[in-house]
Amino acid sequence: MKIGSFLKKMAAGIDRCNEWTGRLVSWVVVLLVAVVFIDVVMRYTANTSFVFVQELEWHLFGFIFLMAAGYTLLYDQHVRVDVIYQRLSNKGQAWINVLGCIFFLFPGALLIIYTSWIFAWESFAFLEGSPDPGGIPFRFIIKACVPFGYVLFLLQGISMFIRNLYILLEPPPDENQKEML
Repeated sequence: MKIGSFLKKMAAGIDRCNEWTGRLVSWVVVLLVAVVFIDVVMRYTANTSFVFVQELEWHLFGFIFLMAAGYTLLYDQHVRVDVIYQRLSNKGQAWINVLGCIFFLFPGALLIIYTSWIFAWESFAFLEGSPDPGGIPFRFIIKACVPFGYVLFLLQGISMFIRNLYILLEPPPDENQKEML
């Protein structure tokens, strides 16, 4: 198998993985809305609230944010200053993306994966739970979402890098092809 074919299949596989993850996370958003709604109704009708419900809101929000980062990158929806980027040609944008991956995305994601993996593992080793009475007992689950979410983000960065590298490596059309276009 040619390396180019392998890289294209790898990028497509990463894209499918993040697409599937993003669709799963979209259902967690519905769950978060339901939990917040129940919490608000309980506060205003029964004048009560539970620590578990409040922590669940934060855990679900953290899960959504972390696990959807790769999906967001797949659809190029991360925040950026587009004042210059949007005016560049496809190759100019590809250069920005490739250099951004090499100097920012890859090192940053790897650093967060490395440091959060230790953080999550220690939490799991002690079966860390909420320090508050009535809180969520398995806090290590949300902490494990940090490295896992960044792995998905890093993988999507690899896919983006591959796709932009292909844009940079495609030969410019020759003069005869330009006339036909």
